[in-house]
Amino acid sequence: MPDFSILIEYFDFYIEGFVNTIYASILALLGSFLLGTVIAVFRITTVKPLRWLGTVYVEFIRNIPLLLIVYLFYLVLPMLGITLNGFISGTIGLTVYTAAFIAETIRAGIMSVPKGQSEAALSSGLTYVQTMRYVILPQAIKIVIPPLSNQFINLVKNSSVLSVIAGLDLMYFGDRVAGKTYATFDTYIFVAVFYLVLTLPLSYAALILERRLAKHS
Repeated sequence: MPDFSILIEYFDFYIEGFVNTIYASILALLGSFLLGTVIAVFRITTVKPLRWLGTVYVEFIRNIPLLLIVYLFYLVLPMLGITLNGFISGTIGLTVYTAAFIAETIRAGIMSVPKGQSEAALSSGLTYVQTMRYVILPQAIKIVIPPLSNQFINLVKNSSVLSVIAGLDLMYFGDRVAGKTYATFDTYIFVAVFYLVLTLPLSYAALILERRLAKHS
């Protein structure tokens, strides 16, 4: 049975980490979705330099550890005169990393939209950018909502990487509590509960949205 006195005594630590985790997750979610959408369009464009750039980005980022990307922002940039704190470095690294996976998810959705849709839009006078924005992407994103939801949930869990660089997230404060109490089991059980408070509603909301979209279709 967990020692609830730890939760009560260090509740302010848990809450601060919980709020910072939400903040970092929202920022990274918005940033990775926007960046991932752009990279996905690059991946299927007929402009070779952009297609090459999108491919290099996805293949490079997906095949290196998230922690290494975070270290690049936290440890390497200061050598170039750009100093970022742990929270910002971790959030940017999380954004860059997740965007590569979101890009591939959205690209799959774009590829599943019938080609006739884009051909009809272009023949009606829309530009390529307008076709993507108003015709293709809305359909593609609707198709890939389930895997996108999984990526967003993974993002919340991956936010724990901020703890390694003093990013003031939930795991960081969990480590501090464990260091003060030496009750590692009890401390991290409560950390897990706070993560569940974040991820379970997201999973349920994604399921509801998926069912509604399926019913509407």
